[in-house]
Amino acid sequence: MVDFKKIISSLIEKEINIDVYNSIKEIEDPSKGDYAFPCFSLSKEMHKSPIEIADSLCSLIKDERIEKIESVSGYLNFFINKEYLIKEVLTDYDNNRDNYGKEDHKETVLVEYSSPNIAKPFHVGHLRSTVIGHALYNVYKHLGYNTISINHLGDYGTQFGKLIEGYKLWGNEYDLNDKPIDKLVEIYVRINALCEEDETVLARCRENFKLLEEGDEYCVGLWKKFSELSLKDFDKIYDLLGVKFDVIKGESFYIDKMPEVISILDKNNKLTVSEGAKVVDLEDQGIKTPCIIVKSDGSSIYATRDLAAILYRARTFDYTKSLYVVACEQDLAFKQVFAVAKYLDLDEKYVNGLEHVSFGMYRLPEGKFSTRKGNFVKLEDILNASINKAKETIMEKNPELDNIDEVATKVGVGAVVFSDLYNSRIKDEVFDLDEMMKFNGETSPYIQYMYVRIKSILRKNDTEVLLKNVKYDKLLEGSAYELIKLINKFNDVLNSVISKNEPYFLSRYLIKLATTYSEYYNEVKILSDDEEERNSRLYLVTVVSEILKTGCNLLGIEMPERM
Repeated sequence: MVDFKKIISSLIEKEINIDVYNSIKEIEDPSKGDYAFPCFSLSKEMHKSPIEIADSLCSLIKDERIEKIESVSGYLNFFINKEYLIKEVLTDYDNNRDNYGKEDHKETVLVEYSSPNIAKPFHVGHLRSTVIGHALYNVYKHLGYNTISINHLGDYGTQFGKLIEGYKLWGNEYDLNDKPIDKLVEIYVRINALCEEDETVLARCRENFKLLEEGDEYCVGLWKKFSELSLKDFDKIYDLLGVKFDVIKGESFYIDKMPEVISILDKNNKLTVSEGAKVVDLEDQGIKTPCIIVKSDGSSIYATRDLAAILYRARTFDYTKSLYVVACEQDLAFKQVFAVAKYLDLDEKYVNGLEHVSFGMYRLPEGKFSTRKGNFVKLEDILNASINKAKETIMEKNPELDNIDEVATKVGVGAVVFSDLYNSRIKDEVFDLDEMMKFNGETSPYIQYMYVRIKSILRKNDTEVLLKNVKYDKLLEGSAYELIKLINKFNDVLNSVISKNEPYFLSRYLIKLATTYSEYYNEVKILSDDEEERNSRLYLVTVVSEILKTGCNLLGIEMPERM
């Protein structure tokens, strides 16, 4: 990547010996220049007006990488040398190819995401955690971090006491050999309704969970059975999404590690008793609600298991960052857990590295999703519906395509993933299937179609075009140069993703790259009769196609070669 901010700041700093890098901004209107430096902040130190400073610097700075400099009302506007940029960007790409945009970091980053609950369906509410987390994992890894993906399964808690009680009551009514998760959900909805009517049933459910924690053979056997059935169901979704995990551990993995958490907190005099429960008061950290560590009936709670997981991960992975991609509904819970983690005698770097990457919720038009009430949309149904829609569209446009099912899967799944990643993760969204599956505009199918168009052009050319055959002056026209600037921003965009843990920076970038390519395609004949033009244009669009592919792959979207 050519860092013109660095080039310009060094030229300015050579004259005034003041660090100005962060003050240099990119100009949106290319007719006014490429980068601007405001001289106002220098006025007091240099005892001159901003206009005088800008005029003086404008006359002093000379460099072949800068085409011209203009002094405008106290600003220095820099116009970069276009041929220089084109040559540097394409040479940088040619030297790196498969490693383009990559960096080399030594730090370990943990990304916990997806984390569905055992014995519940993988519904669309889990989509955001899965695709946001997977995209972040991919980008961190691409940038050279030692990145580890973790699926922290919800396989423990009072809900299992409820499910066990429901199975005791009605298990003989259900055949778990056929659509087992659907059957378990029916049992779960029924038992929740009964718990609301009869508190004695809820008490039995809590007792079941306590028995599970104590190793009761019947309860443990049912829990294992429900877990195995769920994991098989989850794998079908992960296969469709192309998601794999480096570490898969449920909350139950940390049960034997919780006593150490309790012991450390007790030793540090942080545990107090409140209404029979053991809690940690956090008011000194600005959190009014205490964090429960052990419930009044002696059973564990998710916070204790999360704290045990932090201890385990710090010792096992020596992480620099530990990201939790979990919905904003858990904001308070993570504030509590991270606050209590300060009392676990951990090295400060592990506590400082904890970060909740929260996101807004998908909601149905009538309200939020709720498994216990039975109003949810299964993600498998959404993905299959989107794939079928994609297949219908492809068959209309290209019925002779050999691998229609494979392409439809890439397009259909990509449409669902991209629709989730196109907006800021913080934003709440009403789930609308029709909007998700649109195949025009700012969508994944649009990017895939532009990629396929480029590949089609490249197939029409007999030989691979090499950089030595590129004439840089043939790429100065409007959209060609805009493509060069966008290519140069690829690494910056990836770093923006990890600086804010926001995949939508990459999604928006890919749309911009695809639309700019479309403009270029309409402006020129890429397979020009002029050999120098043809070679130069083909090389440029080859680079564009590879960045579109790499970028989409980082988001978790596969690219078809034909459509």
